[in-house]
Amino acid sequence: MLLYTVETVPGKNVQLLGLVQGSTVQSKHIGKDLMAGLRGIVGGEMKGYTEMLDDARAQAVSRMIAQAEKLGADAILGVRYATSAITQGAAEILAYGTAVKLG
Repeated sequence: MLLYTVETVPGKNVQLLGLVQGSTVQSKHIGKDLMAGLRGIVGGEMKGYTEMLDDARAQAVSRMIAQAEKLGADAILGVRYATSAITQGAAEILAYGTAVKLG
């Protein structure tokens, strides 16, 4: 599956198939939270959170691609990400775009 942040692909005919999206909600792990608190004191990257968000984005993208494949798409245009707090200590990661057939 081809993923693009642009709205069109030069030199290709684009058949729009519809909006596709994938999301996941991740919560903080107590061990990662303790390590992040310590890191906040001394400064530097909070690697536990970085890894958690990388995993969450990958899962959201995988779910978005699965929706696009069900529509028969071979690409997704205008790929974007959004986040929102669900509760204290948990956040949603959303990936979305337009499923298309390229010709």
